[in-house]
Amino acid sequence: MFVRITRTADRSNVKIVEAFRDDTGATRQRVIATLGRLEHVRGGAADALIKGLLRVSGAAAVDGALDPDAVQFAPAMSIGDTWLLTALWHRLGFGEAFRRVLRNGRSSFDCERLLRVMVFNRLCDPTSKLGVLRWLEGARVPAVDAGSVTHQRLLRAMDTLAERADAMQRTLAVLLHL
Repeated sequence: MFVRITRTADRSNVKIVEAFRDDTGATRQRVIATLGRLEHVRGGAADALIKGLLRVSGAAAVDGALDPDAVQFAPAMSIGDTWLLTALWHRLGFGEAFRRVLRNGRSSFDCERLLRVMVFNRLCDPTSKLGVLRWLEGARVPAVDAGSVTHQRLLRAMDTLAERADAMQRTLAVLLHL
């Protein structure tokens, strides 16, 4: 439901409108209630209605308004930048090329995935490896389970990267046509 103000030549009316789908699936709207002329609603009538709705819903009211301390905001996940970077990562061929270079037969973790997380963190919100874990709490990296990324695994990925630094540089040079 939402509030709509309809205007005619000399007056404005306030209405409560409901959106719904009809039998064919088309979206429709119907007026639930007409509250009256805008200039009359702006007075005490609207305040009484708001207080009544707050009382029925159980929400706290302070002088006819919502209590600012009662309003809570949930943090939003950052996702757009990492989705774009993931598409670019795969388009440039980094994923498969780095997976070949960083492959370790005895390793039980995906080093390329962890490298991707660290690179994306440096591009989006540069922090330390411990900071990467905090960053992952508010960011979503496609195809990465944030719960499987640990500080120990990030350190192991860095060790693997250091061991294969020459091969990584050659691979990057080929991918970037240097």
